[in-house]
Amino acid sequence: MQVQTTRFGKVEVDDSRILEFSSGLLGFSSYTQYALLQPDDDGLFFWLQSTEAPELAFVVTDPATWVPEYQATVRKEQMEDLALENLETAQTFVIVNKYDQTLTVNLQGPIIVNLGNHQAMQLVLADKRWTTRHEIVRLTAQERLTA
Repeated sequence: MQVQTTRFGKVEVDDSRILEFSSGLLGFSSYTQYALLQPDDDGLFFWLQSTEAPELAFVVTDPATWVPEYQATVRKEQMEDLALENLETAQTFVIVNKYDQTLTVNLQGPIIVNLGNHQAMQLVLADKRWTTRHEIVRLTAQERLTA
């Protein structure tokens, strides 16, 4: 599939990397289809790029890379909505934000992806252990210039 982006121009994306969000993302409910773009081979950060709006994209990462003890609680009805039988067939991502001199992740709003059918959903967790601005990287002066 060809996806138009404002950051990378037109990119070819394998159908297996197209995700369907039946309810969209929080604050962006009218956009339901996204491509998961991997800009480099390291695979630490990805772009969740809307296929419907070239300017709409989010940087995401696997929270386990930064917070090994992190676990999102997925309710039974959410598992059913995603057609997930168990969490072993799911991938979790969190949205990355730049806040002051740090990169943070939103651990209260994880994105759960069913790897089998490419259905995805953003959750809102009530667990107060996790914050919306969990620091993962403190930026140096040079990194702040390029971020």
